[in-house]
Amino acid sequence: MTPPTDPLERLRAIIEAWPETREKLSHGSPTWWGGRKTFATFADNHHGDGRVAVWVKSSFMEQDLRLEADAETYFVPPYLGPSGWVAMRLDRDPDWHNVEELLLAGYRMVAPKRALAELDRLRTPPS
Repeated sequence: MTPPTDPLERLRAIIEAWPETREKLSHGSPTWWGGRKTFATFADNHHGDGRVAVWVKSSFMEQDLRLEADAETYFVPPYLGPSGWVAMRLDRDPDWHNVEELLLAGYRMVAPKRALAELDRLRTPPS
Protein backbone atom coordinates (compact mmCIF):
# COMPACT_ATOMS: atom_id res chain seq x y z
CA MET A 1 0.00 0.00 0.00
CA THR A 2 1.29 3.46 -0.88
CA PRO A 3 1.60 5.81 2.10
CA PRO A 4 -0.52 8.96 2.05
CA THR A 5 1.15 12.12 0.70
CA ASP A 6 -0.63 14.55 3.04
CA PRO A 7 1.59 14.98 6.16
CA LEU A 8 -1.33 14.80 8.60
CA GLU A 9 -2.69 11.65 6.99
CA ARG A 10 0.78 10.11 6.99
CA LEU A 11 1.15 10.83 10.74
CA ARG A 12 -2.23 9.25 11.34
CA ALA A 13 -1.25 6.14 9.37
CA ILE A 14 1.89 5.70 11.45
CA ILE A 15 0.34 6.34 14.86
CA GLU A 16 -2.96 4.49 14.46
CA ALA A 17 -1.03 1.22 14.08
CA TRP A 18 0.18 1.48 17.70
CA PRO A 19 -1.80 0.18 20.67
CA GLU A 20 -3.79 2.49 22.93
CA THR A 21 -3.31 5.62 20.87
CA ARG A 22 -6.05 8.08 20.16
CA GLU A 23 -6.32 11.39 18.39
CA LYS A 24 -8.38 14.38 19.39
CA LEU A 25 -8.19 18.11 18.96
CA SER A 26 -6.27 20.04 21.57
CA HIS A 27 -6.11 23.81 21.21
CA GLY A 28 -7.43 23.33 17.67
CA SER A 29 -4.67 20.94 16.55
CA PRO A 30 -4.76 17.17 16.02
CA THR A 31 -3.01 15.70 19.06
CA TRP A 32 -2.19 12.11 19.93
CA TRP A 33 -2.29 10.35 23.27
CA GLY A 34 -0.59 7.14 24.29
CA GLY A 35 -2.73 5.99 27.17
CA ARG A 36 -3.57 9.13 29.18
CA LYS A 37 -0.70 11.39 28.10
CA THR A 38 0.04 13.35 24.97
CA PHE A 39 3.08 12.57 22.88
CA ALA A 40 2.57 14.41 19.59
CA THR A 41 0.67 17.26 18.03
CA PHE A 42 0.36 18.45 14.44
CA ALA A 43 1.02 22.12 13.77
CA ASP A 44 0.04 23.72 10.46
CA ASN A 45 1.21 27.33 10.32
CA HIS A 46 0.97 27.69 14.09
CA HIS A 47 0.30 31.38 14.82
CA GLY A 48 1.51 32.22 11.30
CA ASP A 49 4.98 30.66 11.64
CA GLY A 50 4.79 29.32 8.06
CA ARG A 51 5.73 25.76 9.08
CA VAL A 52 3.97 22.42 8.85
CA ALA A 53 5.43 20.31 11.63
CA VAL A 54 4.89 17.67 14.24
CA TRP A 55 5.75 18.46 17.86
CA VAL A 56 6.86 15.40 19.80
CA LYS A 57 7.55 14.65 23.44
CA SER A 58 11.25 14.04 23.94
CA SER A 59 14.05 14.41 26.41
CA PHE A 60 16.23 17.50 26.59
CA MET A 61 19.14 15.40 25.34
CA GLU A 62 17.15 14.25 22.29
CA GLN A 63 16.02 17.82 21.66
CA ASP A 64 19.64 19.05 21.76
CA LEU A 65 20.93 16.23 19.55
CA ARG A 66 18.31 16.80 16.88
CA LEU A 67 18.80 20.56 16.87
CA GLU A 68 22.58 20.17 16.57
CA ALA A 69 22.22 17.62 13.79
CA ASP A 70 19.79 19.61 11.62
CA ALA A 71 18.54 23.02 12.71
CA GLU A 72 16.72 23.44 9.38
CA THR A 73 14.48 20.46 10.08
CA TYR A 74 14.16 20.50 13.88
CA PHE A 75 13.20 23.35 16.18
CA VAL A 76 12.03 23.98 19.71
CA PRO A 77 8.25 24.34 19.66
CA PRO A 78 6.58 27.11 21.61
CA TYR A 79 4.95 26.21 24.93
CA LEU A 80 6.18 22.60 24.97
CA GLY A 81 9.84 23.13 24.07
CA PRO A 82 10.82 24.16 27.61
CA SER A 83 9.61 20.71 28.73
CA GLY A 84 11.95 18.99 26.28
CA TRP A 85 9.63 18.56 23.31
CA VAL A 86 11.13 18.85 19.83
CA ALA A 87 9.44 19.79 16.57
CA MET A 88 10.19 18.39 13.13
CA ARG A 89 9.26 20.16 9.93
CA LEU A 90 7.12 18.14 7.56
CA ASP A 91 7.01 20.72 4.77
CA ARG A 92 10.58 20.08 3.55
CA ASP A 93 10.43 16.54 2.17
CA PRO A 94 11.05 14.81 5.52
CA ASP A 95 12.66 11.43 5.93
CA TRP A 96 9.58 9.54 7.12
CA HIS A 97 11.71 6.88 8.77
CA ASN A 98 13.08 9.67 11.03
CA VAL A 99 9.57 10.99 11.62
CA GLU A 100 8.41 7.54 12.73
CA GLU A 101 11.51 7.09 14.90
CA LEU A 102 10.87 10.43 16.65
CA LEU A 103 7.17 9.65 17.14
CA LEU A 104 7.93 6.19 18.48
CA ALA A 105 10.40 7.59 21.01
CA GLY A 106 7.76 10.07 22.21
CA TYR A 107 5.09 7.37 22.39
CA ARG A 108 7.40 5.12 24.41
CA MET A 109 7.79 7.91 26.98
CA VAL A 110 4.06 8.01 27.78
CA ALA A 111 2.40 4.74 26.78
CA PRO A 112 1.26 2.29 29.45
CA LYS A 113 3.45 -0.78 29.97
CA ARG A 114 0.79 -3.10 28.54
CA ALA A 115 0.65 -1.02 25.34
CA LEU A 116 4.43 -1.11 25.02
CA ALA A 117 4.42 -4.89 25.47
CA GLU A 118 1.78 -5.17 22.71
CA LEU A 119 3.77 -2.82 20.47
CA ASP A 120 6.89 -4.95 20.94
CA ARG A 121 4.87 -8.06 20.00
CA LEU A 122 3.57 -6.31 16.87
CA ARG A 123 7.01 -5.11 15.81
CA THR A 124 8.87 -8.38 16.46
CA PRO A 125 9.11 -10.48 13.28
CA PRO A 126 7.90 -14.05 13.66
CA SER A 127 10.67 -16.61 14.08
